[in-house]
Amino acid sequence: MNKNIIPVVVIGVVLVALLAVVVATTKTNEGNKVNLDEFAQCLASKNITMYGAEWCSHCKEEKAGFGNSFKYVPYVECTVETQKCIDSGVDSYPTWIFPDGKKLIGIQGIRKLSEESGCSLPPGAQ
Repeated sequence: MNKNIIPVVVIGVVLVALLAVVVATTKTNEGNKVNLDEFAQCLASKNITMYGAEWCSHCKEEKAGFGNSFKYVPYVECTVETQKCIDSGVDSYPTWIFPDGKKLIGIQGIRKLSEESGCSLPPGAQ
C-alpha cells in the first residue's frame, strides 16, 4: 500500500466516526418515535403559543423536538402574521408566550417546556 494514502484513509475513518457520533447524539423525538401528541395538546389547552419564522434555524430545531406532534402546538408564523407578533412583543425567535404573559425566548426543548407548563412528557421522551 502506498504510504501517501495511509493518512487519507485515517482521516476518512476519523471523519466517519465523528459523523456517527454526531448522528447518534442528535436528540429529536422524530428519531425516537415517541408520541408527543398529548404533550402538544396539553400546551394547546393551556394556550401556550410558539412564535417563529420559517427561515429560523432555531425554530426548525424546536419544531423537530416535537416530531409529527408539532401540528398540535399553537404556532404563529411571524412572516405571515407580522402584526400579531409585533402586538405580542416578539422580537426573537422562537418565543413561547404563556397566557399570563411569561415569555421564554430561544430554544427551550420539550423538557423545559414540560417544567414550565406543567404538561407531562410520556415515558422515553427526551
